[in-house]
Amino acid sequence: MNNVFRLRSFRYLNSRRLHSTKFVFDVENRQLYEDIFPSICEHDVNKLWRSPPQVVYAGFDPTADSLHIGNLLILINLLHWQRCGHQAIVLLGGATGLIGDPSYRKVERVEIEQVVLQDNLYSIRRDIEQVIRNHEIYFCKHPNRLTPIKILNNLEWYKDANLLAFINQFGRYFRMGTMLGRASVQARLQSDSGMSLTEFMYPLFQGYDWLHLHRNFGCNFQVGGQDQMGNIVSGYDLITRYTKNQVYGLTLPLITAEGGKKFSKSTGNAVWLSAQKSSSFQLYQYFIRAEDAEVENLLHFFTFLPTRQIKRIMQEHVRKPELRVAQQTLAENVTLLVHGEEGVTAAKRASAVLYDKSIENLARMNVNELIQILDGAAVVELLAEPGINVYELAKKANCFKSDHDARRIIEAGGFYINYQKITNTEEVIVPGVHILSNNVSLLRVGKKNYHVVRWL
Repeated sequence: MNNVFRLRSFRYLNSRRLHSTKFVFDVENRQLYEDIFPSICEHDVNKLWRSPPQVVYAGFDPTADSLHIGNLLILINLLHWQRCGHQAIVLLGGATGLIGDPSYRKVERVEIEQVVLQDNLYSIRRDIEQVIRNHEIYFCKHPNRLTPIKILNNLEWYKDANLLAFINQFGRYFRMGTMLGRASVQARLQSDSGMSLTEFMYPLFQGYDWLHLHRNFGCNFQVGGQDQMGNIVSGYDLITRYTKNQVYGLTLPLITAEGGKKFSKSTGNAVWLSAQKSSSFQLYQYFIRAEDAEVENLLHFFTFLPTRQIKRIMQEHVRKPELRVAQQTLAENVTLLVHGEEGVTAAKRASAVLYDKSIENLARMNVNELIQILDGAAVVELLAEPGINVYELAKKANCFKSDHDARRIIEAGGFYINYQKITNTEEVIVPGVHILSNNVSLLRVGKKNYHVVRWL
């Protein structure tokens, strides 16, 4: 499988129910964590879970114009907190995004221009709001009982800050030895590129973010990916030293692509939440290709299904693995949360076109949709001339390098129009047979070489 999820070890908070919830969806405590910090406080964390409302936050820097499915795992975690009566806060890094988190990066991030940063902030806020809205529409029968998630921007408390006063008041609570001792910092310091002071100061700002939320909103919890543990510890150190109050950090397993690489903009391997960057079909296919050994964990991570229902799904999956019931359930739930009902319908239709060879679904798709699912397909616009034959169509669509190849491959059975094998080069193109009702013809040479014809 391409882009396989590699899930690191996790910790399962062992209680059957967080509290007596009023929600129709009875949320069992299936939160899967890599670590709880401080680790000796796991009992306290369990106790506080049962005593809503607690306040939790997770931060997202606008380093790209969309979030990806690694970020989705954290958003879903916040939704679990919300479903259990807690106050969740999404913090957008309008300020920290200008610096860039150096955690586990080999080189410094390219500085983001203000106009790009603002566009990114707008776009990822739209991603987040859509996930929140779809959760309320499709996964909650009584959304009015949910405590609304707050979406804040940390630029609000930095834009008028006095630099000298800020460093004097809070810089003294950060220990150089601790910051220099982090593995990610050490790796950068020993690299050819080194590490700038700007990046080195990033944990101070993220730590202050948590302190600000703690003082103004009573936020005692921060959730992030495992790569955020260093930054979470910085916030913990600042708060406990500055206020003497106890707070807690929780990290989720990193979700990485094949080869253990982190999903990111720079590596070009991300599956995005924005439909403009990754279609609902691409998201759906990503999850439906999950391996059997991983799908049960993914159902726990990415869906709101009760544990007992997941067990039944897995029992059915084991009996008939060829049906891929677990993967279909996973893909449908995730796509519904991100793209809504229309996204699920479009993804299933596209899957039927590509894998089930459904002419009916093909006739319902437009050219742009076909381009999305047929990665790399060539597109050509042609006038519907009376009497044009198969050979002439193939030549006009640039399906073959030479006349000889065209006649040889077609007559050998290597050419298809709308999934139908065509061997007669003189066969006349007929509307309704070769040209579908959407004025599209899908040509294929061999197994994977697609050409889309839009008839004018």
